[in-house]
Amino acid sequence: MRIRTIVAATCAAFSMAGPIRAHDNEAETVARKLDEAIPNIPGKSLVAVEVDYAPGAASPPHTHAKSAFIYAYVISGAIESKVNEGEKHIYRAGEGWSEPPGATHSISRNASKTKRAKLLAVFVLDTNDSPLTIPVK
Repeated sequence: MRIRTIVAATCAAFSMAGPIRAHDNEAETVARKLDEAIPNIPGKSLVAVEVDYAPGAASPPHTHAKSAFIYAYVISGAIESKVNEGEKHIYRAGEGWSEPPGATHSISRNASKTKRAKLLAVFVLDTNDSPLTIPVK
């Protein structure tokens, strides 16, 4: 299945779910939008979360569930991101990137000090692998 198809299906499911939590920084809100077992891949699930950043807001450095392969897609605004030893990059609405299992996401923030930014993170992971996000200490 193509990533665009997954993103489109996930976006269609947005109206079915509400916020799950906000990080310690109230300027960042994370809402679970989809959580489904993948029927033709036993033991795997597809989880999608929407991250909404206020102007200038950032996520603390983090990793994700050990088995998670992630595709992140910028819905609106611009997101500055750095994964593992890669370069810092600013992704704008309509652009995205992937994160391999075990990656460290050292930078994830709104690139604007004046406008909101929103991204969709789509996880393919072992069904019982949690939590989705683990702070780096």
